[in-house]
This record gives sequence, C-alpha cells and structure tokens, in this order.
Amino acid sequence: METPIGKVTHYYGKVGVAVVKLTAPLRLGDRVKIKDGDREWSQEITSMQVDYKPVEHANAGDEIAIKTDDKAREGALLIVEK
Repeated sequence: METPIGKVTHYYGKVGVAVVKLTAPLRLGDRVKIKDGDREWSQEITSMQVDYKPVEHANAGDEIAIKTDDKAREGALLIVEK
C-alpha cells in the first residue's frame, strides 16, 4: 500500500514548482511518485526549499517547494518510492 507523505497546496506553472505540505520527512535524492488524479509520474527530488532557502531535508509539518517534471495540481499526492 502506498502512503502519501505530502499534498500539493499550490503550483507555480511558469517556474514548474509545487508547494507541498509534508506529513513525513523528505530528503534531496529521494525518489517520489506524484499522483494527480488519473495522472502519475516518478521523479527524483533534485531541488527543495523551505522559506525560499535551499535545504537538503525537510520534516513532517514543513511546507516545501520542489521542482516538478510535470504540472501538479492542488491536492496531488506525494509518495516516496521504496
């Protein structure tokens, strides 16, 4: 069973960045699946910011910004791949 670790709360289309509210920790280099309705894709976390500052890891409760490979609408789920 897949357990989401975050949900997209906003997406900035011009720069391809999703704001995600985390419910579990996340690190640079983690592979995630983004599920957006009928669409889903996998990608590596290569860029992550908290309060406009680059970070290597974030914790549950943090609101992060990540670069995404495709458009992620509000409500899309972030799932860590094992």
